[in-house]
Amino acid sequence: MAKHPYTIIRGGKLLDIAKRNAAPADILIKGDTIAEIGRPGLAAPAGATTIDATHRLMHPGLVNAHTHGPGNLGKGMGDLWPLELLLTASPWINGGRTLEDKHLATLIGACEMVMKGCTAAYDLAAEFPLPSVDGLSAMAKAYEEVGMRAVLAPMVADLTFFEAIPGLMERLSPALQKEVESFRLAPWKATTRQMRKAFQKWPFEKVMLAVAPTIPHHCTDDFMIACRDLAREFDLGIHSHVAESKVQVVAGYKRYGSSLAAHMDSLGLVNERFTVAHGVWLDGDDMKRLGDRGASVAHNPGSNMRLGNGLADMRGMLAAQINVGIGTDGANCADNQNMYEAMRLASFTSKVQGPDWQRWITTAETLHAATEGGARALGLDKQIGRIAPGYKADIVFLDLHHINWIPLNDPVNALVHTEDGSAVHSVMIGGRMIVENRKLLTVDLAKLAAKAEESRVRREKVTAPAKKLYQRLEKVVGTFCPGLAKAPLHIHRYGASHHHAH
Repeated sequence: MAKHPYTIIRGGKLLDIAKRNAAPADILIKGDTIAEIGRPGLAAPAGATTIDATHRLMHPGLVNAHTHGPGNLGKGMGDLWPLELLLTASPWINGGRTLEDKHLATLIGACEMVMKGCTAAYDLAAEFPLPSVDGLSAMAKAYEEVGMRAVLAPMVADLTFFEAIPGLMERLSPALQKEVESFRLAPWKATTRQMRKAFQKWPFEKVMLAVAPTIPHHCTDDFMIACRDLAREFDLGIHSHVAESKVQVVAGYKRYGSSLAAHMDSLGLVNERFTVAHGVWLDGDDMKRLGDRGASVAHNPGSNMRLGNGLADMRGMLAAQINVGIGTDGANCADNQNMYEAMRLASFTSKVQGPDWQRWITTAETLHAATEGGARALGLDKQIGRIAPGYKADIVFLDLHHINWIPLNDPVNALVHTEDGSAVHSVMIGGRMIVENRKLLTVDLAKLAAKAEESRVRREKVTAPAKKLYQRLEKVVGTFCPGLAKAPLHIHRYGASHHHAH
């Protein structure tokens, strides 16, 4: 028997960000889309499925504007690693991956996200030495299995980290120089061919594609232009780590004589489908350029602190008319996938940057970034990010009898400053319950844990040599890169060339 097309949610309180309240409302859903929102007792067609949302607060599914599926198998693996050491550790923490591992890593992250109120994510997924149709499909299947939406962007480069940081290779001993050859990536034409193959025949409905030239100076200009052209041809977004660390900014000035954002713009990559990840070190000119082009920034405050990159200026971004989304970043550098925590940190980050409290980010702005801002970065702003007629029924139900919500004063403040994911009672995506009464309905977590443990044991053996190599590289990279970062920026900016940034 076909499922009745209508569902009616009764008895819940619907969050209104603008009014900062949560008033009783019923929601009528047809298929996967919200048809009508009305007062309690809203009429519904006979035979509609009824969902009782008594004592529940209903808010739009959160949108994770920046994560890395492969990182979920690396959860909790490192402690003191700045970004540059994390990149050096990549062959150790991400090595030895089978097709099943690629699926498993993405599945773990998707499970965590939906259980913590997140219904869509922008996932930058790397495969070594180049992306594959099978790998991307395995990751997409993981999101489909869980029932979550995603934009999956193959994260690509044609230069290794050691080639990308000016002067670093020369600091390595000849023996180490030879060993880091093993990090070498595929030539850009081969990588572009693989991406095109995936883009041409993509069978997944809830998982869309994008292109992620990982870090600008890890890509030759020819490769970045190829990424731009692919995105144009298939009408896809572009997502890149730009000015995440000071080392990146310095490398950009040494390589291009300009900021990374300015260089990408000069190549034609920056437009309304372009997302900057992090943007901790964007200057005023960069922000204006991104805002003028209608671009987005995925703000990842937890990861920025965890990796010691600094505090991004979300107020500056919003003032420059940039669309801001909020992300968790990958589980190997964040280490959870909790969007409630990311919102709380986004709010707090703005508040420690200076005493001028009128410039601080409000909880309403934070929540907007974690819903509509993220939806726009994913290119889904006409479909998700709001609970409104015509939008997909992606709804999170919080338990108002949970201690987090006693008492219920201002629901917007509470969502950003109090909620930590533990009051998530149920999660609906496209009209379908994915989490109900705190239980994930689509994946068996005990089986998932067993598979993850098998994978961990096997990969630990396979990646042992890569771990040893990391330990030898740690001292060199760990002294050279902070050295680059310690010098005042204006020296690099003007020492490299005569293209003045200001």
